[in-house]
Amino acid sequence: MSQSSSHPPAAGAPVVELRNVAHWFKRFQALIDVSFSVPACSLHGFVGPNGAGKTTALKLICTLLRPQQGEIRVFGLDVVRQYRDVRRRLGFMPDHFSMYRQMTVYEYLDFFAAAYGLPLAQRTKVLNDVLELTDMSGRREDLINGLSRGMQQRVGLARVLVNDPDLLLLDEPASGLDPRARIELMEILRALRGMGKTIIISSHILSELAELCDSVTIIDRGSVKYCGSMAGLLDHQADWPTWRLTPDQPLNGQADRLAKVTGIVMVEPVEGSIDVRVSFDPAQIDTNGVLRAAMELGITVAGFSKAQRHLNQAFMDLTEK
Repeated sequence: MSQSSSHPPAAGAPVVELRNVAHWFKRFQALIDVSFSVPACSLHGFVGPNGAGKTTALKLICTLLRPQQGEIRVFGLDVVRQYRDVRRRLGFMPDHFSMYRQMTVYEYLDFFAAAYGLPLAQRTKVLNDVLELTDMSGRREDLINGLSRGMQQRVGLARVLVNDPDLLLLDEPASGLDPRARIELMEILRALRGMGKTIIISSHILSELAELCDSVTIIDRGSVKYCGSMAGLLDHQADWPTWRLTPDQPLNGQADRLAKVTGIVMVEPVEGSIDVRVSFDPAQIDTNGVLRAAMELGITVAGFSKAQRHLNQAFMDLTEK
């Protein structure tokens, strides 16, 4: 497969951009003033609880729905006025998709290649490439009906790669897969990013995408709660700045005395270690002041760094019950 099938976006320009998008079904508003962007050549996680509006947003991006309010651009193209050009540059893999189960893997992919208008001579090379990329070359003559859920997911991914899209929209691609199949799917997605593809992966499980994605959007009840880098999500603090202090030995009573220092809001143990998290009010004390107070209490500090939230905690902080 080629590195990119069309002209790449301008340097620094987002591949996907939503501005103040709203969409509703009768009296139910699925999206409320949604704005976020996806950088080029990124693996972007699109995360939210079930019913948060993820699938609606993906269908709007891939032109299956028209936004009732706001603007959506893909590679700088308006998804309403230039929908044909947008469709040529993306591939959409829905959560639940129908397959012609009495076809072989190769017949199924060849059918879609023909639908895309690829000439016969080109189809052979393209299908060999996508089968190799998805590690399905050895199953090309197997009936789809006899494949496992994980293998069918690979066939579905191969289908959206037939037209060599620059942007992939994957709605819950790991749903129903066993751990090994999930890991293998993620490796395929990393390879696709290495080829210059931009990939948006929808999921309701943030931890599933933690090591895979470099950027993430969190949506809940139709509203965006966070959009940015994965590292920025972990650094985001809901209340006070929090740093992790690593002593050379357990603190015991020293932790209680440290908690009474003016400006320090809370000192709590880190489960499974002798470390503590120290939260403080920056209007009263800074990080140097916290470190100095610890040393004045006789604490030998082996490490002192900004604490990061666990991914699950970040997700719970940003979404509603």
